Amino acid sequence: MRRIGVAVVAASLALAPLFAVAQQTGKIYRIGLLSPTAHGLGVEAFREGLRALGYVEGQNIVIESRSAEGRFDRLPDLAAELVRLRVDVIVAVVTQASLAAKNATTTIPIVMLNVGDPVGAGLVASLARPGGNVTGTSVQAVQIAVKSLEVLKHVLPKLRRVAVLWNPANPVFQAQMVKETEAAARSLEIQLRMFGARDSKEIDSAFEAMARERPEALTVIVDPVFIDHRGQIAALAARSRLPSVSAFIQYANAGGLMAYAPSFSELGVRAAAHVDKILKGAKPAELPVEQATKYELVINVKTAKALGLTIPQSLLLRADQVIE
Repeated sequence: MRRIGVAVVAASLALAPLFAVAQQTGKIYRIGLLSPTAHGLGVEAFREGLRALGYVEGQNIVIESRSAEGRFDRLPDLAAELVRLRVDVIVAVVTQASLAAKNATTTIPIVMLNVGDPVGAGLVASLARPGGNVTGTSVQAVQIAVKSLEVLKHVLPKLRRVAVLWNPANPVFQAQMVKETEAAARSLEIQLRMFGARDSKEIDSAFEAMARERPEALTVIVDPVFIDHRGQIAALAARSRLPSVSAFIQYANAGGLMAYAPSFSELGVRAAAHVDKILKGAKPAELPVEQATKYELVINVKTAKALGLTIPQSLLLRADQVIE
């Protein structure tokens, strides 16, 4: 592994054709940004990617942002609102938002950002030739699920019981991740206990239920709501003496033991490139979906010490970032 993240965006900014503004037709494009929460992973990198390609808000683009504020059931109405605004393209963050956008329009191009399995979710016909009006970027749910449990097993070789925190309000992606986590657990001879939570209050309740089950570790399935409440989850895991892992880097930064995640910055930049191609006339049906190629492992040694754990040197050497 190599250190990435900000470097991906920086490289894109350095290499981007900054003369692209002069090549624009003079039209001000309207981009719809649909997300379950206000701070979607990869969104800032997406915005920076647009700037690197010569798109400046208020000059040649307007971004219409719509956040469901953690309520996934609001996404269809927000998608319909963007369609009524007649935006030129919709950027949909994660699977459920992408499905809402697809159900709202068959004509406006849609660029997915951070979708787990777009083929399995019915968003595209294939990664190479999406068909329809949807393309974008995807993460590999299988790899995330397997690696999350594997790194826990490296720290706790005798690990047998793992709690899984998941969000039932985000049904399609979460179901995909639960399925892959269950498959990974079987191969590693780990027993899972599932705990659903839709918001901050239910996160508290989930940890109360975990205390009764007495798991040995915790994996937090990546979810926009959990990203917003990462500090709460990390604190509860520490209080419960649970070594934990999740698939977004901010979790380890917030005090979680480990994070194994795709480079969401990379995916944000790639999504911006898709938007650029579409605004210049490319058809989504013919633009291949791009998968994450770079993954990061972050280990919080400070949290490990608080839990009385020793991180194997072999795992530390694989880490892209070690938090002391």
